[in-house]
Amino acid sequence: MVLRIGRIPFLVCAPFFHDFLGKETKYPSYSFVEGPPSALVSLLRVGEIHLAPASSIGYALTPEKFVLAPDLCTSCKLEVRSVKLFSHYPFEQLSSRRVHLTTQSRTSAALVQILAELRYQVRPEFVSSVPFDSTFDARLLIGDEALLEDVAGTFEFSYDLASLWLDWQGLPFVFGAWSIHRSALTSEYRSELDAFLDDVTLSVTHFREDRKASLTKWLSYYPVVLPQTIMENYYNVIDYSFTDDRKLSLSLFFSLCYKMGFIPQNPQLVFL
Repeated sequence: MVLRIGRIPFLVCAPFFHDFLGKETKYPSYSFVEGPPSALVSLLRVGEIHLAPASSIGYALTPEKFVLAPDLCTSCKLEVRSVKLFSHYPFEQLSSRRVHLTTQSRTSAALVQILAELRYQVRPEFVSSVPFDSTFDARLLIGDEALLEDVAGTFEFSYDLASLWLDWQGLPFVFGAWSIHRSALTSEYRSELDAFLDDVTLSVTHFREDRKASLTKWLSYYPVVLPQTIMENYYNVIDYSFTDDRKLSLSLFFSLCYKMGFIPQNPQLVFL
């Protein structure tokens, strides 16, 4: 059977997937479907794909459909650099100002609203239903777009959301978790699932062992116009180990999402 895997074409996910690029004949039982985190969450919920390093909140929207991979996540040590609020005003002055939210990650959108309401006690006008234009006072960007905007420097202020969360809660934030649809736990797919989780863990190890060569391969498939040193240094702050403090942090985030009404229940973390 073919295991359908969601692949996010952002630099942050290069360690997960670089080993598989151009090796379709070596991995005939894996099929990759590309998309941003929010799109992969939608595909996961209806069972169109079996697993993905999806936006964390996707698990919490329908936890009865998923289990989490216990060892892998997308987190950071201090700052994440690729999830940022860019603003013409300090965060504390954003009440009633228009803030554009990316539609690529519901996790990041929920996090910035939680930080605004509960940490800074401000109430901006958050908008995601129209394209960004110059009438907005701030914008939330993720992934490669955030890294590019950071270099462009067109906003007076920028806020790394992982740093804001760490300063507030004392825990590293978890932006992505490997959500696994329960249909992949059946005997029909389980051997492929177990093999893939071993292979993706090995892919992360290979990336750490030779970051430059692994990144060069990734960029040959997914080019990004950024200085090489910025891209290589980016991986000094990203971490992929689903440690106990990160699991605690994710549970806390879900409790705040529930408090804010972003998810219908406060779910327990259930692991493979």
